[in-house]
Amino acid sequence: MVFNTGAVLLDAIVLAVVSKEDEGTYGYKITQDVRQVLEVSESTLYPVLRRLQKDECLMVYDREFGGRNRRYYKITEKGSVQLRLYQLEWKSYSSKITKLFEGGI
Repeated sequence: MVFNTGAVLLDAIVLAVVSKEDEGTYGYKITQDVRQVLEVSESTLYPVLRRLQKDECLMVYDREFGGRNRRYYKITEKGSVQLRLYQLEWKSYSSKITKLFEGGI
C-alpha cells in the first residue's frame, strides 16, 4: 500500500478486529486478521496493543493453551466507545476523500 498508516488508524483497525471476538483474541491472530487488509508486521502491532491497554481500551488476560500461556486482548467499554467514534470519523473522512477523487468537493 502506498498510503501511510498512522497510529490512530492502526488503533481503529485493532479495536475493530478485537471487537469481533466476544471473549477476546490473542496477539498472533490479531496480526493475521489485520494482515488480511493491511501489510503490517508483528513488531508494529504489539506496541499498538500495549498503547490500547494503557489507554484502557483493551483488557488483557492469559489463558493456557497447549501447556503455555497465551495472552488475550478484549475490548473494554471505553474501547467500544472509542471504536464507535473512529467508525463515525472514518465514514466522514473516507466519504470526503472519495468525493474529491471522483471530481467533486
